[in-house]
Amino acid sequence: RMVSKSKEATRRTSTGATLAFHWSYIILPLILLLLSIILTAYFYHRLPVEIAYHFQPDGSPDRWLSRDTIILWMLSAQLFLTLVAGAITWAITKLSAFFRQTENTRLKPEKILLLMGNMVALPQIILGFAILDIFSYNSSQRHIMPLWLFTLIILGVGGTILGIFFIRAIRQVWGANR
Repeated sequence: RMVSKSKEATRRTSTGATLAFHWSYIILPLILLLLSIILTAYFYHRLPVEIAYHFQPDGSPDRWLSRDTIILWMLSAQLFLTLVAGAITWAITKLSAFFRQTENTRLKPEKILLLMGNMVALPQIILGFAILDIFSYNSSQRHIMPLWLFTLIILGVGGTILGIFFIRAIRQVWGANR
């Protein structure tokens, strides 16, 4: 009799539904890839054949590559990060078929997937800024701001957003257990 009650409770609280892949899980990486392509198209004819891509602490260039090589490397990195975001979220949606979801869970898997897939946008934002700074310097000999400062700002904002998400998740779990 006790075993049948346990099975009945399991049937009531678990669902056999699997997660479906949604483009919203990787919308930020897709947008940043598109913006990088647009930025490249805008600056392509404004850039010299040889582009400075590495700079001294004082902002003066010390390494150069051809325009096409820089663009290929930068856009390849953006595409790779977008594909990583897509692969992670797609794999997790497929793996969800092997794990049962409880109906009354406070942490929705869709929200976690949304966060995981779009978290890849943090390095993409930094890479996009590096592209913009390289293009800006080579077309007008001006840096926008130091890359290290921009990186610190983005990591601070990203850390704050993650902190808020995790605090909310912990509060929801604690609230559900009381």
